[in-house]
Amino acid sequence: MGYENVEFPKDSVFLVTGGAGFIGSNLCEVLLDKGYNVRCLDDLSNGKQANIDLFIDNPNYTFIKGDIRDLNTCMDACKGVDYVLNQAAWGSVPRSIEMPLLYEEVNIRGTLNMMEAARQNGVKKFVYASSSSVYGDEPKLPKQEGREGNVLSPYALTKKVDEEYGKLYSRLYGLDTYGLRYFNVFGKRQDPEGAYAAVLPKFIKQLLNDERPTINGDGKQSRDFTYIENVIEANLKACKASSAVAGEAFNIAYGGREYLIDVYNSLSEALDKKIEPIFGPDRKGDIKHSNADIEKAKNLLNYNPSWNFGRGIEEAIEWYKDNI
Repeated sequence: MGYENVEFPKDSVFLVTGGAGFIGSNLCEVLLDKGYNVRCLDDLSNGKQANIDLFIDNPNYTFIKGDIRDLNTCMDACKGVDYVLNQAAWGSVPRSIEMPLLYEEVNIRGTLNMMEAARQNGVKKFVYASSSSVYGDEPKLPKQEGREGNVLSPYALTKKVDEEYGKLYSRLYGLDTYGLRYFNVFGKRQDPEGAYAAVLPKFIKQLLNDERPTINGDGKQSRDFTYIENVIEANLKACKASSAVAGEAFNIAYGGREYLIDVYNSLSEALDKKIEPIFGPDRKGDIKHSNADIEKAKNLLNYNPSWNFGRGIEEAIEWYKDNI
């Protein structure tokens, strides 16, 4: 279970794009702990300097400040790299509705630049972040690969296009690509700040500060919240996957379903707070219910997530208590 026994040759070189961000920095940490060489490519538009400072003294860590929208930067970063974990992207469904052109530039052109650079540099495996948002208005639960609806936001569309490029690069050029459809990832170092912050760290910070959080909608929407450790497992196991399943996309989640109002009440209880939330309007482009079928990833990637929501949220709360 997990990724503890997932091993690579000791001289392996990993490139983590978006490595100063939440998911990227957690990937860098685990890879460095395992003794591999890690390059982090980030322009710090969303990532944090503090996440670089954690590793900068490690001789196996190299930070490259650069933008994936620049092909030459991507080409230089991929030289001598065995595995690319492409996490660099602009997230947030509502923000993408406000800034569709930027999302196209970063999430589509940037990802394409990285695939092309990986191809030209002979990278063995190209693993990239996709999203559960690609399911759009498909109502059936659990969400299953191959049964997608109409996308509801520019962000979702960018991830859908990335998956199509992933298929093409595997079929046309022989680049082994693996798309990971993340479902509401949470955990340490996830940013609780700003209008577009993810809901769990935002709730935790507000409760710790005795503020009233706002729940968008009626709180009856549900999510398959996925702890960061499961996502790390998926990335490492995708790097070991068979070329026979290259070009595919996989749901990466725990396979659970939590209602937002229940999550809020659980957080309040865990933090010993009695604060009534504010109920605001629904967010544009949001999916009402999200719950993943993870059989494909289990069967083809050997993905076997061991962190359920309860275990993950306990760890996350402890981290935020110490770091907010």
